[in-house]
Amino acid sequence: MAVGLRTQDLRKIYNSPPPAAAGGIVHRADAKGSKQAKTEIKALDGVSLEIQPGEIFGLLGPNGAGKSTTVGVLTTRVRPTSGQAWVGDHDVWKEQAAVKYLIGVVPQRPNLDFSLTAREILLFHGAYFGLGYKVSHERVEQLLEKFKLTDRADQMTRGFSGGMMQRLSIARAMMHDPKVLFLDEPSAGLDPQTRILLWEIIRDFNRSGKTVLLTTHYMEEADALCNRLAIVDHGRVIAQGSPEELKRSIPGGYLLRLRFANSNATLFDRLRTLSGVREVQSADGTGANLYADRGGSLIAEIANLAASNGAELSDVHISEPSLENLFLHHTGRSLRD
Repeated sequence: MAVGLRTQDLRKIYNSPPPAAAGGIVHRADAKGSKQAKTEIKALDGVSLEIQPGEIFGLLGPNGAGKSTTVGVLTTRVRPTSGQAWVGDHDVWKEQAAVKYLIGVVPQRPNLDFSLTAREILLFHGAYFGLGYKVSHERVEQLLEKFKLTDRADQMTRGFSGGMMQRLSIARAMMHDPKVLFLDEPSAGLDPQTRILLWEIIRDFNRSGKTVLLTTHYMEEADALCNRLAIVDHGRVIAQGSPEELKRSIPGGYLLRLRFANSNATLFDRLRTLSGVREVQSADGTGANLYADRGGSLIAEIANLAASNGAELSDVHISEPSLENLFLHHTGRSLRD
């Protein structure tokens, strides 16, 4: 039976000493006659999601957007300040033991025991979840073969490459045959060949009826793998739907990033009158982000318009509909920022 996920109005505030140049709201409180600074970092600000059983769902956003904290709540590692989360019918914080049997978790950074071999790590994980001797050993061999680790099965993991450690981490998470697999930035730092192998393994796991939740800031990964996704920023969901639905929601399909010498407000007003232009946003005071139904055919018109207004078109970048453009439209900055 496939298992879904749900969160309702999740909020999480971390309290910690303010690091250099950190964001957040700083409160000062008098403790025994002395002033003491305390920072409140709002990691989640009312995140509500409903992930269907058997789908691959992505959380897409820049570093620090709240993706890992959301996964931390759903996997019982982070206690929310308020709100609720469910894995299947189980309330995550009221039924933690039941939830842990249903899920497999791959953290952002591998946390393997370097004093064990790959085979021992998988066998230990199987024993932890109560797998019998025969089932456990059969599954180990299957996973080692699937993840191309058979030749290194009896070697200590301290000598593994980053890609091998990531593959072993995912194999370990699958060892007890979870209903839901959580992958936190699964492709970070991997070479293209290893990334493609992982994508195929994730798809294969999902085809068996399992639910997958992954976090990523790679647009191509979200586009290639996810049935649906949510784009998050500053702890909030700013857009949600299938990749195609989200790309279609951008005003105009193309984004033209324009830079001018001597630009002015009149020029921006006239840019909005060009055929096919849906929206014009000022960018850094020196240019404009122009959303339109066409791309290259607009350049000559834009250059002529700029010249007639005493400005000079100095740079143009054109991109087709993408999740990056969607994020830029909503936030004014890149997903990688």
